[in-house]
Amino acid sequence: MKLAVRGIPTNEAQTLWQGGSDAYGLSPIQEVAKGQGNPCRHCLQLIPEGQPKWILAYRPFPEKQAYAETGPIFLHPTSCKRFEADHFPQWMEYLEPALVRGYDVNHWIRYETGQVIAGKDLGRVCLEILHDHNIAYVHVRSKFNCFQCRVERA
Repeated sequence: MKLAVRGIPTNEAQTLWQGGSDAYGLSPIQEVAKGQGNPCRHCLQLIPEGQPKWILAYRPFPEKQAYAETGPIFLHPTSCKRFEADHFPQWMEYLEPALVRGYDVNHWIRYETGQVIAGKDLGRVCLEILHDHNIAYVHVRSKFNCFQCRVERA
């Protein structure tokens, strides 16, 4: 089995770039990236230090429900190409720790899939979780519970 690692959907990013609001109905906040930990959740590339970034609330689920977590993400303030690949961006191997959770087709967390792992183990662990056909997809989050990306079967 191969993985499909994806940034947030382009239509959601475009809504924001065209003046739309975040998951809380607010406008993104523009800041300057500081340090090396500023990944855009659409292209999954690091926003270079000193470059503008948006901070906004994001809910990576189609509707509100008990397991639809919302949290902060970064986004380039201008259009970028969505990350879609069979591997993780190299910087993710340095997530220490990374949080992974599998979800079913109803977008509910499958508790037995939740793990705290080293970023270098993301590919292996996501493959293991997705071997269970009751799992529709996996979310990767940072130690601060910030959404990083969605992983599915390719």
